[in-house]
Amino acid sequence: MSNSNYESATGFSDFNLDPALHRGIAAAGFAEPRPIQLETIPAALVGRDILGLAQTGTGKTAAFALPVLERTLAETKLGPRVLVLAPTRELAAQVSEEIRTLARFTRIKVATIFGGVSVHRQRKALAARPEIVVACPGRLLDLIQQGILSLDRIETLILDEADHMFDMGFLPDIRRILAKLPGERQNLLFSATMPAEIRGLADKILRNPHVVDVASSQPLATIEHALYPVESNGKLALLQRILAEDALSSAIVFTRTKHRARRIAQQLDRSGHRAVALQGNMSQGQRERAMDGFRKRRFDVLVATDIAARGIDVQQVSHVVNFDMPNTTDAYTHRIGRTGRSERQGKAYTFVTAEDRGLVVQVERRLGAPIPRRKVDGLDSIPFPETRAASQSRPKTELSSPARPRRRRPRHARRRSA
Repeated sequence: MSNSNYESATGFSDFNLDPALHRGIAAAGFAEPRPIQLETIPAALVGRDILGLAQTGTGKTAAFALPVLERTLAETKLGPRVLVLAPTRELAAQVSEEIRTLARFTRIKVATIFGGVSVHRQRKALAARPEIVVACPGRLLDLIQQGILSLDRIETLILDEADHMFDMGFLPDIRRILAKLPGERQNLLFSATMPAEIRGLADKILRNPHVVDVASSQPLATIEHALYPVESNGKLALLQRILAEDALSSAIVFTRTKHRARRIAQQLDRSGHRAVALQGNMSQGQRERAMDGFRKRRFDVLVATDIAARGIDVQQVSHVVNFDMPNTTDAYTHRIGRTGRSERQGKAYTFVTAEDRGLVVQVERRLGAPIPRRKVDGLDSIPFPETRAASQSRPKTELSSPARPRRRRPRHARRRSA
């Protein structure tokens, strides 16, 4: 089928995919394609490079998984043939699970590679010559250096959440991996924002890419924002009152530090909430149990740090609470994007102290409007003036202005392991 015919597609049936993949789509519970899938799949099916601007939760995994599965089914070859790079263990596991669901009625094998766990099972998975490898950069390079894995048969490279890889210091590792790949290949790069470093990487590896932008142009109209000005010592009492809201079904609470995430989860648990922490000092097994429990509603509250929570994709999160103000406007965007998904209503509440005024100004400029200030009866609040510079020209929930380049991290900054 020609590219022009694909571009007029409105449903999965229009893509002329293998019947086994249509069974996988049904098994995954997908009824109609999401916008990013309609815009990505046609070009990827005919071998185009893709630059996708999209956040987690927009449907991008199926957007790249379906075309690479179709192209893999079309010709039987020894693998690995597809390499997906992800910044965190949670995201790598999540992507692998969705690909396996879509491929469950085929013979395509998927191997998941990341650190923090025994390498024995991963070696065994690679020995089976899987067609698709989903990996974090650190462990992948280790296995390549040990001679356990070769990338000389890779036909498609997918970089998922490239901006997060830059944040975590993986750009040098990515360059080393690129040097080990065949020059002739298809490349798909997905990122929620485009700092200068990621733009440079995209310019280097993508050839005449098809650009899909659902990150900067799609308004988050289903999310209600609010700021709660409060002294630092009043945050926990405020959080307890927020979590008592009738409309709250599940919440992610973001903190700046691992210690605070663990402590708050323990305090909430003692006060009767079904809460669990997700932070970098936990073992992989503990992290998986925390995420699985939150997805299956054994826990109502997940208390997480930014690094640990990257790649979380849980559909029915009613509230996001920024216990600590995020460090950048991009981090604010990523955090609140964990709620209000699939056209559901969501609430994003941020606790702010006097020291957070500069960051609030930046966020409100990005939003194009001031965020409403609120207080809770019976709890102390602090004065927190509105940002006069915020324009009234756009809805307060639209995060549509282009991302500003992030400041370079110091060279001595510690790199987070995958």
